[in-house]
Amino acid sequence: MRILIAGGAGYVGSSLIPVLLEHGYDVDVVDILWFGNHLPDTVRVAKKDLFQCKEKDLEIYDQILFLAGLSNDPMAEFDPSKNFIFNGALPSYLAFVAKNAGVKRFIYASSCSVYGYAVNKLYDEDSPVTCNYPYGISKLQGEKGVMQQQDEKFSVIALRKGTVCGYSPRMRLDLIVNTMFKFAMSEKKLTVNNPSIWRPILDIRDAATAYLRAIQADYAISGVYNVASDNYTVGQVGDMVKYELEKLTGEKIGITINHIEDFRNYKVTCERARTHLGFQPRYSIADTIAHLYEHRAEFSKYDDERFYNIRVFKKLAANL
Repeated sequence: MRILIAGGAGYVGSSLIPVLLEHGYDVDVVDILWFGNHLPDTVRVAKKDLFQCKEKDLEIYDQILFLAGLSNDPMAEFDPSKNFIFNGALPSYLAFVAKNAGVKRFIYASSCSVYGYAVNKLYDEDSPVTCNYPYGISKLQGEKGVMQQQDEKFSVIALRKGTVCGYSPRMRLDLIVNTMFKFAMSEKKLTVNNPSIWRPILDIRDAATAYLRAIQADYAISGVYNVASDNYTVGQVGDMVKYELEKLTGEKIGITINHIEDFRNYKVTCERARTHLGFQPRYSIADTIAHLYEHRAEFSKYDDERFYNIRVFKKLAANL
């Protein structure tokens, strides 16, 4: 099976693609390479704007997996217009071209950010989507744009991922567990801005498994699926980072608790993904921290701008 990974040179793609290669898939990548190329040398990578992809370019693929776009709230809020173009219009366009080219399946990287704020409820895929922030709004636009093109010959799967964390060859330190790890390691203390809010957390290795399950699903399957390793309060995350790193380093880690208001609060159930796709998460936050610690030498320059999407994006913004 030949698969195109749109935006495959980023944080998730750099961890996912080696897994796909291990499973025998023929993988190509189209990416504008904002964050460089950390993929295996055997992967064919085209540096190209995805809006330039035409039907003839996509006819050779069985499936397309869309990982492109702006990846978090800071980037979306810095440039809302680009956010809506890359997260809303671009996946809709690429799915349209893919369908006309005869591609069998389109997989879209959506986000649990679409849920916005939910108090004391475990949200499934039929729950209200209420996010009022540019990033969550744009991810929902992209999701709707691709899902409405699904039919009996064109399977569409949207994975609403929790916050992805853990080690990747294209490393990021602007994600909740990774950020706390960085401060615990570099300053021997970490900060929890609001201990009561909930987040679904997704170890990057579980994210790779979720995409693998979507690729392998019967073509009769389409739909929207939540995927997370588990749900945690931010206070829990802070305590676990502190505890695990104290065990690993033998050093005391301080923790500061603030109570800053945050209107993003949600926890999700992944039962539909388990039932329909066979997705079964394997990794806890303790596993994520251990994985980060194992690879710590590869991103020990914690202030390097390469590890922070918003810093790279701001430098690039003038040329976009």
